[in-house]
Amino acid sequence: MATRQAAHRRKPNNRFSMMLITAVVLMITIVVAVKCADLSKKVTEYEAREAQLTAQIEEEEKRAEELVEYEKYTKTMKYIEDIAKSKLGLVYEGEIIFKQEN
Repeated sequence: MATRQAAHRRKPNNRFSMMLITAVVLMITIVVAVKCADLSKKVTEYEAREAQLTAQIEEEEKRAEELVEYEKYTKTMKYIEDIAKSKLGLVYEGEIIFKQEN
């Protein structure tokens, strides 16, 4: 009879331990789920930022190509003539200039 009472007394301790372990596991699961949601949100933000930066890189590469082409153009006689005519007002000998009246 003493063994029955001893076994019966252990069950509440065992149940309490199981409930405590279950509560801890449940809390850990909730914390992991919340952190997972936060990480998913951050991943989405980072992907959007990456797409934005990729587009910006492509624009800058295009601009760099345009600058290279402009540099080539500035080394030509056509550019020198255009600047001489527009900025300095120079013309070739015998060239006629027509000005529009306002």
